[in-house]
Amino acid sequence: MTPRAFSVVVCVYTEERWDDILEAVASVGSQSLPAEETLVVVDHNPALLNRLADEYRGSPGVRVLPNAGPRGLSAGRNTGVAAARGTIVAFLDDDAVAGRDWLRHLDRGYDDPEVMAVGGRTLPSWASGRRPLWFPEEFDWVVGCTYRGLPPGTVRVRNVLGGNASFRREAFEAAGGFATGIGRDGDKRPLGGEETEFCIRLTRARPRAVVLIDDRAVIRHKVPAARERFGYFRTRAYAEGLSKALVARSVGAARGLESERRYTTRVLPAGVLRGVRDFLLGRPGGAGRAGAVVTGVLAAAAGYAVGSARVRRDGVSFAVSPIEPAGAREEVR
Repeated sequence: MTPRAFSVVVCVYTEERWDDILEAVASVGSQSLPAEETLVVVDHNPALLNRLADEYRGSPGVRVLPNAGPRGLSAGRNTGVAAARGTIVAFLDDDAVAGRDWLRHLDRGYDDPEVMAVGGRTLPSWASGRRPLWFPEEFDWVVGCTYRGLPPGTVRVRNVLGGNASFRREAFEAAGGFATGIGRDGDKRPLGGEETEFCIRLTRARPRAVVLIDDRAVIRHKVPAARERFGYFRTRAYAEGLSKALVARSVGAARGLESERRYTTRVLPAGVLRGVRDFLLGRPGGAGRAGAVVTGVLAAAAGYAVGSARVRRDGVSFAVSPIEPAGAREEVR
């Protein structure tokens, strides 16, 4: 079948990641299946916007856009979707590097007309050069990566992971954009969950819609030293609980926590047992990994409890807006 046209959206917000941004965009430009365009969406940072506009002025296929909505990742992604010219919109984190065949593997999933979204596998690239001994693979989602417990191969899932994901444009026409107020907002608490909420909302709008993950579509996500620390691990797990409370309020606890129940009752207990076994066998980090799993569960549960109480007390602060037609946003020149 004829390959689809891909628009790749890279959302950025800080000049501190300048080299990472350039490497991410370059990895899109070197794909074995070329993208129609790369859209670099800048989140309310005029200095970075102008610097990137200068960097890519005259570069074919790269467009630099300001976030046209409120500050945050969701609105930035919505800006990219609105401006996209391709039939498929893919998202790549600004601190990630896509493998050469990333788009080619994502594209293959769309041979089935019922498939509305395809995600891939995200591997951690640790700043220290190796995984911290105490860091359990079951919690790799803490650093934006594919975690132990997800099924291998090309499989149907509830939701894709936002930093390595793609959607048909018609998915946004059916379900609207990403909900603002759920995901990350610059340097605030490291929330998430906006892609989960969107995928559930999409399958409600299109009951026959299929969401896939193909683990051959690989990217490598850079993990800075600050995120290798236990304090970040605990904070991120707590923030995920807060996010899940918002997702559950939007789409209902039955769907919003469907995958999390299996993860909590099967994957995590196995992780604790594996850590204890490694400790008893004298393998490095076993006790730390078992303890980290327990801490992560407790932190996420605390976040969910606090988030649920806030939702009941204050109501919901996120919103979903329709996506404007393609071409509504113009790049900076």
